[in-house]
Amino acid sequence: MTEPSPIADDPVAALFEGGETASARKALALALRRAGSREAVFEARILIEDLAGEGPQLDAEAAARLREALDRRREGVPLWRLLGAREFWGLSFALSPGTLEPRPDSETLIEAALAHLATRRDEPLALLDLGTGTGCLLIAALSEFPQAKGTGVDLSQDALATARRNAERNGVAARATFLHSDWDTAVSGRFDLVLSNPPYIPSPEIAGLDAAVREHDPLLALDGGTDGLDAYRLLARRLPALLAPGGLAVIEIGAGQAGDVVALMTAEGLAHVESRRDLGGHERALVFRDAGLSSPA
Repeated sequence: MTEPSPIADDPVAALFEGGETASARKALALALRRAGSREAVFEARILIEDLAGEGPQLDAEAAARLREALDRRREGVPLWRLLGAREFWGLSFALSPGTLEPRPDSETLIEAALAHLATRRDEPLALLDLGTGTGCLLIAALSEFPQAKGTGVDLSQDALATARRNAERNGVAARATFLHSDWDTAVSGRFDLVLSNPPYIPSPEIAGLDAAVREHDPLLALDGGTDGLDAYRLLARRLPALLAPGGLAVIEIGAGQAGDVVALMTAEGLAHVESRRDLGGHERALVFRDAGLSSPA
């Protein structure tokens, strides 16, 4: 009788037997699927590309890196956390325990900013990112407005250190400043563009979040208070004094929050310019300006 293949019993064995990258990718996808991944084929491809390269054969070191990554995924560590970086707006952003992962939905804010400030892309604009995290919003905006300078603020020192590294990583460090601040308390001046992805998860809902978010994203960046609107109340009071003439604020919101956030902002003298939907069709970015000023071209 033919002895059963160890690969049939343990697909991860393919990572160590034969050394073929294509076989390892298939085995890794199967192992990830069995571990509960809903995007096993995608994850396997990313892990192979990042940890093993594109050659036809695996060496022992690459195989060991893949095995360790699989073990960590089985323990629930999100894909991008174990790789230590994630792409946003075509740029690479390092992650740390004090930062959220940059997610594609947040690119909607950059799209909105570009749409409304298209005629000002070559002006020396002043940008502000409130709650900068990895710095992804500010850095992406600086990459699109080459004459602009920007300030990112955060209450987390870990996040600020990560944002500074990401500004260096993406070639905009000379135009970016990062401040330790409770929102705008350390900020002076007015800005042509204010960006913010504030914490907006209602406190009672945090325990029910997916484990990848609940256990790995920083609570400071998630918890929006009892109804999820605490940060928006504060922003509504502060934004009118932060916007320069013709300036815009582009704010991220959670599902179902558009009406409440628009009401908060307009009550403080801001005009609602646009609601922009993400790729999933959800209202994700709200655009505001000072109600007493004319809209920029």
